[in-house]
Amino acid sequence: MHRLQRLLRPKSIAAFGGRQAATVVSESIKMGFAGAIWPVHPTKDEVAGRKAYRSVAELPDAPDAAFVGVNRHLTIEVIRALAERGAGGAVCLAAGFRETETCEDDGGRLEAELVAVAGQMPLIGPNCYGLINYATGAVLLPDQHGGIRLAENGRGVAIITQSGGMAVNMTMQKRGLPIAFLLSAGNQAQTGISEIALGIIEDERVTALGLHIEGFDSASGFERLAARARELKKPIVALKVGRSEQARKATLSHTASLAGSDAASDAFLKRLGIARIDSIPSFIEALKLLHVTGPLPGYRLSSMGGSGGEVSVMADSAVGRLVHFPPLTDQHRAHVKSVLGSLLAVGNPLDFNTFIWHDERALIKTFTAMVSGGFDFNMLLLDFPRSDRCSNADRLMVARAFEMALKTSRAQGAIVSSLPENMPEEYTAQVIAGGLTPLCGFSEAMDAAQAAALIGCAWREPLAQPIDTTGAGASILARVTQDEAEAKERLIRAGLPVPKGARVSNALEAVASSTALGFPVALKVLGVAHKSELGAVRLNLTDAESVSAAACDLLKISSDLYVERMVHGGVAELIVGFTRDPMFGPVMTLGSGGVLVELLRDTISLLLPATREDLDSALRGLKFYRLFDGYRGRPRADLEAAIDAIVGIAEFARQHAGEIEELDINPLIVCAEGKGAWIADALLVLGK
Repeated sequence: MHRLQRLLRPKSIAAFGGRQAATVVSESIKMGFAGAIWPVHPTKDEVAGRKAYRSVAELPDAPDAAFVGVNRHLTIEVIRALAERGAGGAVCLAAGFRETETCEDDGGRLEAELVAVAGQMPLIGPNCYGLINYATGAVLLPDQHGGIRLAENGRGVAIITQSGGMAVNMTMQKRGLPIAFLLSAGNQAQTGISEIALGIIEDERVTALGLHIEGFDSASGFERLAARARELKKPIVALKVGRSEQARKATLSHTASLAGSDAASDAFLKRLGIARIDSIPSFIEALKLLHVTGPLPGYRLSSMGGSGGEVSVMADSAVGRLVHFPPLTDQHRAHVKSVLGSLLAVGNPLDFNTFIWHDERALIKTFTAMVSGGFDFNMLLLDFPRSDRCSNADRLMVARAFEMALKTSRAQGAIVSSLPENMPEEYTAQVIAGGLTPLCGFSEAMDAAQAAALIGCAWREPLAQPIDTTGAGASILARVTQDEAEAKERLIRAGLPVPKGARVSNALEAVASSTALGFPVALKVLGVAHKSELGAVRLNLTDAESVSAAACDLLKISSDLYVERMVHGGVAELIVGFTRDPMFGPVMTLGSGGVLVELLRDTISLLLPATREDLDSALRGLKFYRLFDGYRGRPRADLEAAIDAIVGIAEFARQHAGEIEELDINPLIVCAEGKGAWIADALLVLGK
C-alpha cells in the first residue's frame, strides 16, 4: 500500500477550523461522500449538520484524512496530535511558512517544526488548498469547485498543481475533461509532487496525469514517476513555469520552490518523456486527448473541413511545430478525388466543401477515403452552432459520419472547433462516447496532438539513465574565472583535443613560441571575454613579422598573451557549454557556435549522462546540421570526431561537477572527415 493511500482515498475525514473547514464538510456531503465526516471546532456543537468535536483526542477514531484550516502556529499543534493519534495524513491550508521567510519572520523555522512533528504521517502543504477525489466524493478543499463526481466505473485524469487558485479554475472548465483527482501541493515541505503523483497514478480510475510545476521536489522522484507511468501506460503532461525571470521569482514568493533554469527543466521533462505545455487551455486539451486516445504513434496528421478559410487557418497552425500535414501520395489523392469528384482540389488539409454537407453517405465515403491514408491522427474541423438560436442536427450527422469513417479504417481522430464556445459541454460527452476527442481551438488542438506524439515517440525509446546530480546543491560562495591558458591546460590533461599553445608576455616570446609551434598561429589576449568584440585576437598569422606586429598591438591591452597553433579546414563551429544547475547539476548547451552564437540561438540543452546516440540526435536536430552533411558542395564534417570531443568534454564536466560553475567551449571547430575536431577557445569558471 502506498503511504498516501489513506489520505488520497479516505474512508473518514476530519476538518479543523472555521469557515474553510465548514466548506470541506458541506462539499463532501454535497458530493455524496459515504464515509465518516468529523468537524473539529473549539466552540461549535455542529458544523453543516454534522456533530462537531473539540479536539483530536475526542474524535471517534484516527481519521484517514484531515483538513487543517487553522493559523500556522495552531497548525503545528494539530498536526502533532494527528500524528500521535495515527491519522492517515493531513492537508495544511495555512500560509506563512517557508514561502514568506524574511529577516523579520521565522517561516522557515516553523515549516521545519511542522515537518518534524508530522513524523511519518503524510503531510501535504503547507500553503496548500487541498484535494478532491471525484471517484469517492472526498473533498478536502475549502472552496466551491466545478467538477462532478465520476460515474461508477468511470475514469478521468488526475491534476496536481502548486496553485490552489489554478486547481479550482481547472474544475470550472466547460471543455468536457473528466477529472478523477485534483490536488494542490503547496510548499511540498514533506511530500512532493512526484510522490503524490506516484500515489495517484496507481488508481485504476486515472487515465492520464497533468502537473502544474513551479519547482521540482526531487529529480529521482520524477524519474521514478516517469518510469512507473510508462509501465502503467498513463501519459503525463506538465505546465512548467519559469521561462521568465519574473516567473522564477514568483515561484519563490509563492511556495518557496526552486524553479531551476528553464533550459534544464525543459531537458529534464523531455528526457523523462513528459510533454511540456505552455498554456492552460492547451494543458486541458492535451489531457483530454490523452484521456480519450492516449499517446500517438507519430506526428503525421490529416485534417478536413467544409470551409476553405478554416482549412487554411488549420494548415498555418502546423508551422513551427513537429506535428504536420504531409502531402497525400498520388495514389491516395486519386482515391479521395474519385470519391469527392474532379471539381475540387484535393490536399491535406482537405476542403471537402459543403455540397455534400447534407448527404451522410457521401460524407462517410469522403471521410473514409481521407483517413485511410495511415495518418497518426485525423482531425475534422467542426463548430457546433448556438443551441439557443440554431439547430445542431446537421453537425451531429457530420460528426457521426466521421466517427463511422474512423471505425471503418481503425483510425484515431478528433473533432476540432475553432472557438471553445463552439464545442458546448453538452456535446463533448457524446463525442467522447463515440471514441473521438472533442478539442477546442486550432492551436490548442495542435499543441495537444504534438504532446501526445512526443510521449508516444518517447515511450518507444529505452528509458533514459538517471541523471547525474553530483553538482546539484546550494549556491557557491565565490566564483573564480580561469583564463584560457589555465582552462586549456586542464582540458589537455584530461586528454581532450586542444591545439598546442603557450603563454607569452612580450613580442620576442610570441615569435619564438610561434616558430616552435609552427605557422600559422593565433595570438590572443588572456583574461578577456568576447575577444573578437574587443579586438583582442589575431588569427592566421603566417610568419614572425606578423606575429611581432600583432603582439605589439595586443600588448597595449594586456601583457598576458596566448599563442596557439591555428586549426585548418574547419567545416562547422559548435558551442559546447555547461552550467551548474542547483536542481539538476551539470546542464549541457550544444549548438551552433562562433561569434554569432547569441544571434543564431540554434542550441539544445541536455542533462548528463548523455549517450553518443543522444548527442548524435541533438546535433541532427540543429538547424545548422546541414553544414555537417556537405552543404552546397562543402566537404562533410567529421561527425564522429565531434561526438568524441563532446563525449570527452561532458565526462570532464561530470568528473568536476562539484567545482565547475561554468564551462564554455566556443568554438569547437569541426574539420572535414578524418581531420578531427578541436577546442579553439575555452572559458572555465570554478566555484568556491
